[in-house]
Amino acid sequence: MATWKDVNGSAPEFADRVRKILDAHKHKTIATLRADGSPRISGIEAEFAEGELTFGSMPGARKGADLRRDPRFALHSASVDPPQDDAARWPGDAKISGRAIPTGALAGPTAGDGFRADIEEVVLTGLNDEGDRLVIETWRPGTGLRRVERE
Repeated sequence: MATWKDVNGSAPEFADRVRKILDAHKHKTIATLRADGSPRISGIEAEFAEGELTFGSMPGARKGADLRRDPRFALHSASVDPPQDDAARWPGDAKISGRAIPTGALAGPTAGDGFRADIEEVVLTGLNDEGDRLVIETWRPGTGLRRVERE
């Protein structure tokens, strides 16, 4: 698995674009797995600090229990619609999936459990310069960055 520092070191321009999209809005969405294996979607805040992607869970929150039981997660940026008059200006959206590694109690005024991401995949979805093709860029440890365009 990889840290955010690994993504940034391998594909810095891609990592900058992903981070810009994730940092554009305070709230993101995280998918975790319930005890029965079904998905759970929750709101979450995440941040990049010291080469790591980190996030937390309030005491008693189901997402924290999910992550302690099964660490797999998928984090998604806030989605915005492409501008009607210039679809190519759409910033796109970003997704990061992997495993949440517990880091202990959150420091500071907010109680809860901290986690850092062991990253398995980073995906940036956007449009080409003309705004007429979907562009999907995927980064994975060991294989690096791959780009696919679709009509």
